[in-house]
Amino acid sequence: MEEGELPPDKVVVDRSEGFGERLLGVLLDRAHEMPPQLIAPLIAEEIAAVGGRDVSILLQDYAQLLLVPLPGRGLVVGEPVPIGGSPAGRAFLSAHAVEVAEPGGVRMYLPLLDGSDQVGVIVLTLDTVDDDDRRLLRRLAGLVADMIVTKSSYTDQFFQARRREPMSVAAEIQWSLLPPVAMATPQVAVAGILEPAYSIAGDSFDYALNDDILHVAMIDAMGHGLDAATMATVAIGAYRHARRADIDLAEIYAFMDRAIAEQFGPDHFATAQMMSLNITTGRLEWVNAGHPAPLLIRDRQVVGRLESPTTLPVGFGGEQPRISERMLDPGDRVLCFTDGLIEHRVGKEEFGEERLIHWVHRIESEEEGIRGVVRSLSHTLTRERGGTSDDSTLFLVEWRGGNVDALAVLD
Repeated sequence: MEEGELPPDKVVVDRSEGFGERLLGVLLDRAHEMPPQLIAPLIAEEIAAVGGRDVSILLQDYAQLLLVPLPGRGLVVGEPVPIGGSPAGRAFLSAHAVEVAEPGGVRMYLPLLDGSDQVGVIVLTLDTVDDDDRRLLRRLAGLVADMIVTKSSYTDQFFQARRREPMSVAAEIQWSLLPPVAMATPQVAVAGILEPAYSIAGDSFDYALNDDILHVAMIDAMGHGLDAATMATVAIGAYRHARRADIDLAEIYAFMDRAIAEQFGPDHFATAQMMSLNITTGRLEWVNAGHPAPLLIRDRQVVGRLESPTTLPVGFGGEQPRISERMLDPGDRVLCFTDGLIEHRVGKEEFGEERLIHWVHRIESEEEGIRGVVRSLSHTLTRERGGTSDDSTLFLVEWRGGNVDALAVLD
């Protein structure tokens, strides 16, 4: 065989940018009317066209422990893969492709990014990999993620694949309310987690990025089961309605307070915490209605608590709250959590905030991205507490600063 020639069993595949544009265009054209069950065969066909094989699509389970295979014709369906300690998990948490050399080829693990929400990972094998392959597969993975998110709005297939155990009706309601559990832009990133994932009831969170303002809310409705889930639903709905009316945090609190009181009466309430962060300047404002004070993390260490005057939980008719303010430094993280995280009893003592801070320091030193920090912290705390006796929620915000105007300019 002459130098530069390929072995006879290797096929040369055109993966140049022009070819890739045509391939992605065909996929996009066909995807509009494609029923959900045909997504997998279509993806497998497209990957085969670029010389790929052994394709799997892995989706994150609700507990954020595993990447579970999506069934479908043309896909390899194996066992769930742990997020921690696996190439697929590294790709998922880092949002970057991971390549593993294997006999006869290279196994590619590509994060499925819808915007910046990590949907899962697509896995495939190529004989060889070059920059054309990487560019095409990165774009293909982005399109596949968009298709999964779009189709999931009118099918149960993707939700069913992600479930590893039965889910309560209350948890079903809560998960249907949630925005993506993680979001990242060059200026700001967020990540959250609910425990216990399959039976959560009264805890919930919400966020929205409107122009330069990131809005965040965390809710803990009293009670258990459907009653708590129903109240949390009303609280989140009232929060979104008020937020979209573009009113300040004190007015949002008052609107939520009236909504809970009118719907459930004077004996019911929900603790709440509402924040707004200017992602250009780093100016943080918040109202605390009965939650533990958030922790401020700087250089991977807890440097303080975001103390503030507290007001009554929503539903109790509290007075107009005072809005607290703090200027963040680029790289600062704010950790919000519900009381179920620290009030769980370990023996005769509560787990407590000091133990929480100890584990924040340890996990911040081990994990890079905030999504990895949140899931590792939640699972570690559950283990250290000996399980979960109450709903608990973690929500982490990282302010990065900077300017993103260049993203809107074509090269």
